[in-house]
Parts: sequence; C-alpha cells; structure tokens
Amino acid sequence: MRCGAGIEARQVNELFINIDPIQAGGRLTADAMKAVIAYGDGYSVCDNCRKPNRLDYINKPPIADFHKDVAKWLNMDDVRTVPGARRGFQAVAQTYVGKGDPVLLTSLSHYTEFLAIEEAGGCVREIPANENRMITPEATAVKIEEVKRECKKDPVLAFIDHVDYQYGNMHDVKAITKVARQYDIPVVYNGAYTVGILPVDGKDIGADFVVGSGHKSMAAPAPSGILAVTSERSGEVFRTTAIEGDVTKRKFGIKEPEMMGCTLMGATLVGMMASFPQVKERVKHFDRELENNRIVLEALLSISGTKILSQYPRKHTLTRMDTVASFDKVAETHKKRGYYFSNALEEKGIVGIIPGATKVWKFNTYGLTTKQAQYLAEAFIAIASENGLFSQ
Repeated sequence: MRCGAGIEARQVNELFINIDPIQAGGRLTADAMKAVIAYGDGYSVCDNCRKPNRLDYINKPPIADFHKDVAKWLNMDDVRTVPGARRGFQAVAQTYVGKGDPVLLTSLSHYTEFLAIEEAGGCVREIPANENRMITPEATAVKIEEVKRECKKDPVLAFIDHVDYQYGNMHDVKAITKVARQYDIPVVYNGAYTVGILPVDGKDIGADFVVGSGHKSMAAPAPSGILAVTSERSGEVFRTTAIEGDVTKRKFGIKEPEMMGCTLMGATLVGMMASFPQVKERVKHFDRELENNRIVLEALLSISGTKILSQYPRKHTLTRMDTVASFDKVAETHKKRGYYFSNALEEKGIVGIIPGATKVWKFNTYGLTTKQAQYLAEAFIAIASENGLFSQ
C-alpha cells in the first residue's frame, strides 16, 4: 500500500513485534488514530477559537479541560502542551539561563538538554554517574559545591532525568531534587520516559518543572509533549507578551513568548488528548510491564556471555544489553556479519533493534502482552541455538 508521492504505508506495529527503545510508549491508541484522521488539517482545532485567542482556552474540542486534567494528574499547577520534551527544556532554559550561567545536567542527560542550555548561552556542568551508572544525591552535592567554587555562583537550574535514555536506569530523583532545593536551585524533571508510563507526582518529587514527551511515552503523534509547572514558576515561564509595534502600536494580548503564542495544533494535540484516558489508566499497571520485561531478560541471560548493562533487577522496560561475548561472537564469522542478528529477528516478526548491532544494543518491551513477551524470549533463545550459542 502507498500513501501517494511514493510514500509506502507504514505497518510496522501491525505486522511485527516492535521493541524499538524510543517507540514503545508512543504507539497510538485506536482513539488517537481516529483523532489523527479527524483533525489532520493543520489548524483544525482552531475552528472554535474565540477571544482571548489562545490554544489552552479552546473548549471545543475540550483543550482547556485537557490542560487542567494533565496538571492535576501530575500534581502540578499549570500545564502547556509543547512540540516535544525538547521544547519544554528550551522554554525553561530561555526563561532562566543567561550568558555564562552554570546549569546542572548529568553525564547521562539527553543531548536536547545540552542544546537548550547552549541556545540560552549557559554552560553545562555534569553530575557524574557512579560505577553503577547511577546519579546520586551525594554526587549532586559535590558537583554543586564544585560549581560554586569554579563559577563563583550557584547553578541557575538543574535538569534531572528520572529514567535516562542511555541505560533506562531509574535514579533517585526525589533525593537528588532535595539536595538541589537546599541550594535554592530550580529543578527540571525530565520525564520523557516516565510521564505516561508510570505514576509521576511532581510536587512529591519536589520539581519546579515536569517535562513529558507525548510521542515517546503518552501514545501521541509527534512532535508532542507537555510542560507542567508550579504556581510559583507559572508567571515566569508562561509570562505574557509585553512587546508593542513602534508604527502600528500593536499588542498581542495574552500570547506567551516562550510558547511562541500557540503550540500544538491539529492531529498532534487531539491525538494526545484522545489517548489520555488510556494513558492515565495504564500507568497504574507498570508492574505488569516489568514482569513481561523480566520474562525476556531471563531468556537473554540464559545465553552464555550475555550481560545487562542497565541496573538489575530492572525498574524500567528500556534496557541496554552487552552481547559482545555471545551474539557478536557469531557476527565475527557469519557471512552477514552483524546484520544476521536483526535479520533473524525480522524473519521471526520482530523489529526495533538497530541493524548490524551485536555488541551493545537497547530494546524496550513496554506495551507487549505476556504472550508477545514469551514469544520474544523464545526467539532470542532460538537464534542463539541456531548459531551455536548454547543456553546454560
């Protein structure tokens, strides 16, 4: 099937078990699929936009209520939808970071956090991970003191990932935030892999800002995400415009500069809204996701030479593997080299691992049924057996 202009219809999730690490939590619900079709036109949500002419005030479709519901769900005070988590990082950085200001990240932070700080003119200072690839409160305190000595000022912000994208490790973000708050450093909670996946309580964590990704973890079209803030910070990051034209004397009401006026429109926004009831329900059952992940990991660990690089037992379904001493040994002599592995998986109806990767690779079992998890586990065992890697 084709969509026109030579574009093939994508049927990955219909025809395969997809374990791509960044796609698992973003698969659309059936309701979101309907919303994409119904609201695919660019300005479709603007049909009933009335004064004060801002996205989060629109009542039909119920966009205003959606903003309020998301804030309540995250136990924060105010929310805006944004074109992806990165635009949430950007909005906060542009509000608080000046030229040369130090900002705390971690050695496991996503590149978009770095870019947000660079664009604002700040300088990055990384909290190092320990030997277990974890960010600790102790290391946070040490880094803050180091920054104070070197920069002669406190960091103006701290961006802390609850679950990092490199290993899928779950860090003690509440304890880390407590340390930052002792120095009066505002905290940006990066929930790209948690908001929409497991329960998040922003105020309990102690965050000033909660950033989530719609297309990564909220079963929403891309690019979409949310930025939630406390009442203390709302008037700062969501400040309204004060600019005026020198010739026309035009003003722009309650438009918000950091949001560039309105943010998500059309299919991205309504798709996220349509999935929201199911997303709110699914976060209550993350224990089932971990159990399915365990089924697959036990199978992989039964293959001699296979290691988990992520924290273990797992607390998240995104996992990084080391198969240098197992699947990569086969690649050394296989006629397809490292591509044999992804090819063998695809022949069994499984996709999502980077083609050619046999040394270190990531996968994500989120959203699989128990039957699919069992099938995936059996597939890894079968490929190992077919290639002379004997299970213990």
